Amino acid sequence: MTFKYGIEQLTVSKVIAIANGSLQAELTSQSIAAVQACRKKVEKMASGTAAVYGINTGFGPLCDVQITPAETSTLQKNLLITHAVGVGKNIDKQLSKIMMICKVHALCQGYSGVRLELIERIIYFIEHDLLPAVPEQGSVGASGDLAPLSHLFLPIIGEGEFWVGTEIVPAKEILAAHQLAILPLAAKEGLGLINGTQFILAHSITGLQKMEYLLDLADVSGAMSIEGYKGSSSPFREELHRIRPFKGSIKVAERMRNLFKDSQNITSHENCERVQDPYSMRCIPQVHGASRNAYSHLLELAEIEMNSVTDNPIILSDTEAISGGNFHGQPLAMALDYCSIAASELGNIADRRCYLLLEGKYGLPRLLTKSGGLNSGFMIPQYTTAALVTENKSLCFPPSADSIPTSLGQEDHVSMGSISGRQFNQILGNLEKILAIELLYAAQALEFRRPNTFSKIIEKNYSTIREKVDKLEEDRLLKDDIKNMILLVENKKISVKYN
Repeated sequence: MTFKYGIEQLTVSKVIAIANGSLQAELTSQSIAAVQACRKKVEKMASGTAAVYGINTGFGPLCDVQITPAETSTLQKNLLITHAVGVGKNIDKQLSKIMMICKVHALCQGYSGVRLELIERIIYFIEHDLLPAVPEQGSVGASGDLAPLSHLFLPIIGEGEFWVGTEIVPAKEILAAHQLAILPLAAKEGLGLINGTQFILAHSITGLQKMEYLLDLADVSGAMSIEGYKGSSSPFREELHRIRPFKGSIKVAERMRNLFKDSQNITSHENCERVQDPYSMRCIPQVHGASRNAYSHLLELAEIEMNSVTDNPIILSDTEAISGGNFHGQPLAMALDYCSIAASELGNIADRRCYLLLEGKYGLPRLLTKSGGLNSGFMIPQYTTAALVTENKSLCFPPSADSIPTSLGQEDHVSMGSISGRQFNQILGNLEKILAIELLYAAQALEFRRPNTFSKIIEKNYSTIREKVDKLEEDRLLKDDIKNMILLVENKKISVKYN
């Protein structure tokens, strides 16, 4: 199977598949025709006398300065080299690849006016893993992601750098090794390359992919904690959630019921005297479900964006190029900020469950060790979850609520969506660590409920954990245990599907 650039609809899973090579992507005669037809329109405008923004004029506040046809190529080159002002660490190579995939798909829809050979060069980079080095800081998210996209496409004109393994190598060396000529840019091409939201979008895609697993994992770690705590399964009954039918809550409640299926441990205390559990146990459908609702919203918007044209101006006819605002990152920025809060809350409630398992209630020893006093048991890893939770809370400030005018006031409201995307992924990275520690605690708590057995998926995950981390009998260095748990989470070794 192949994906047809500019024709078919991208999804998160398809972008990831193209990036990792499990799905081939191609140009078709239909998309080639659309690209070439739009290019002819640009060439007509560029040779005309009427001022058309970015084609025969300067950029931003210099839009009132007309450029001659002879100066067109220099204008577009200058655009790339002057806008490549990113700073900070370079983004992950996979993000660079996703940005290029999304940009090719947008250009192939036939509204940007770039030449076919330019698109073919980007596709060559994608297919041969020639991944440009892109600094993570410098975009304000309108006119799109100017700085990171400039760095991304500098190699086309022989500037910038590529990744080679873990090293960064000048683009000219790599182009020479692949016998690729430097491509001078023609009218509109610099704008077509660097106007757009592909940096914000790439962070949305990678975050959504990670969060999908972590949402399921949070249910699993929560269920294991409830089993260890001897909590009740009644808050997850279908009848309760049918009368407050939020989609996320309904889904989580159903998952919890399945995670407790055929559990001896749950049935062993069904008629105990306890009336209710703390909120972090019994409100899992409401809290985890709200995070799922936020995830679904971002997913919907990201999949609209990855199939959209977000550069500027948009070419509609031989004489009409609309200078609008499709490059503005606000639609994703606000949803990313909302999803950052949603991801942070998954860690917040998980930390509370960790704390409950340490209190020494309902048959569990304090600090999950029978030898308290001489041994501290699992006292201290909860300090780590508390620190990570607070770090995530500090990252929940919404960059989309801020705006600093740029370009002499021409760009007087910007989205800051690039920062929203980066913060979202930072929060998810911290969440992985928090859930890893909750799973460590939960596995220890399950030890004190034997000989009772649990559902198949919980038993399977218990065994997976014990292959890497032994039961804690006496104090030992926990650093390696935590590291091993984090690797299990990062590599998705903890099962989250019960079918």
